[in-house]
Amino acid sequence: MQLVSLRHLHAFTAVADAGGIRRSSESLYRASSAVARSVAALEASLDSLLFERKGRGMLLTAAGEVVRLRADRIEAELRAVRDDAVRLRDRALAGAGSSAGGARTAGAKVGGIEALLNERRLQAASLLAEVHHMPSVAQAMGSSQSAVSQAIARLEDMLGQPLFLRTAHGMLPTDAGRRWIGHFERVLAELRHIPEDIAALAGVVQGTVTIGALPLARSQLLPMAIAAVLRKHPRLTVRSLESPYDELIAGLLSGRIDAVVGALRSSAGDAFVSLPLLADQAALVARAGHPLAALPRLALADLAGYPWALSRAGTPLRESLVQFFERQGVAPPAPAVETGDLALLRGLLLESDMLTVLSAHQLHHEVRTGQLVVLPFAMPGLERNIGVTTRRGAHLSPGAGALLAEIERASASFS
Repeated sequence: MQLVSLRHLHAFTAVADAGGIRRSSESLYRASSAVARSVAALEASLDSLLFERKGRGMLLTAAGEVVRLRADRIEAELRAVRDDAVRLRDRALAGAGSSAGGARTAGAKVGGIEALLNERRLQAASLLAEVHHMPSVAQAMGSSQSAVSQAIARLEDMLGQPLFLRTAHGMLPTDAGRRWIGHFERVLAELRHIPEDIAALAGVVQGTVTIGALPLARSQLLPMAIAAVLRKHPRLTVRSLESPYDELIAGLLSGRIDAVVGALRSSAGDAFVSLPLLADQAALVARAGHPLAALPRLALADLAGYPWALSRAGTPLRESLVQFFERQGVAPPAPAVETGDLALLRGLLLESDMLTVLSAHQLHHEVRTGQLVVLPFAMPGLERNIGVTTRRGAHLSPGAGALLAEIERASASFS
């Protein structure tokens, strides 16, 4: 998808601030005709009028208002990068002293955000931080390796700091590069949402929503919500990512992911907002016909001698299970198999007398069809909240908002 031009968007913002082309040209240091061409090109790319041309000036249309909201957020992200680069430069200059050589080493040329108004450069930096391999970035962008290299070099020259280090493991971001690329990724996310915002003004919800899907949401909650939202908005596309929690949260912070759905964690931090939707109780699960399934009620002693298949050590569920057994005064079970793969776990349970502790939501279909059973064994303390986590201050796309509304509706059917 072709992204909105950052340079055209910057000209649009200046015109909106000044109320006219001629007055904005002074702040932009560009000819009025060049500013007018930028605004016209932006309107053409979005197929929408952003200004009403009046005798008293240029007033934003409804489409212009939604574009302005994203444009302000973009400029705030880019200003944060510029300000951080200035701080690093000033710190380096103070350390280097006043010598000309020290000033050059410190990288003294950090300009305004105009230097960052190139979405292709930001894309190149974002992709390189993800794959660490310049030829792969060039291929993904349909560009040459030299063009990608020049884009990164231009950003580094503008900011006065290296963004990447060449290592045996590929091109890895520096500390400053990692911070700034997070801002770049949020800028790119805002750019992607602009056409979706404008389409929503005409009642059309379209674009791509990217959801981080944690295990507790994958079997029932997300399928119900995704099916419902696509029935209402067939032009919407949903991408589900099933990475580990830390990777999903990192993607949420950068704007590459719109929301994470699943078991909520208290460790998420202040950068995120979590909305609990329903309570989940972990249960002891085995195959139908398991010897323990015939007993009306189980005690700890009944579990002895059976093999276990459990989630990996360190996961929230595994830690809760360890604490449960320790509260009972017995050693936690040593698993024969450790896995986070639901398909593998399902197969192991069906083919053996293994036991597991898992949310009944995750094995809903197998329990409903009678392949697996929840054993009569109380496990207090293994309750968890399932909900949605979003980035604090994020302005969700219309598609993401529609999907989260369906997730809330679907969760109500479980209570």
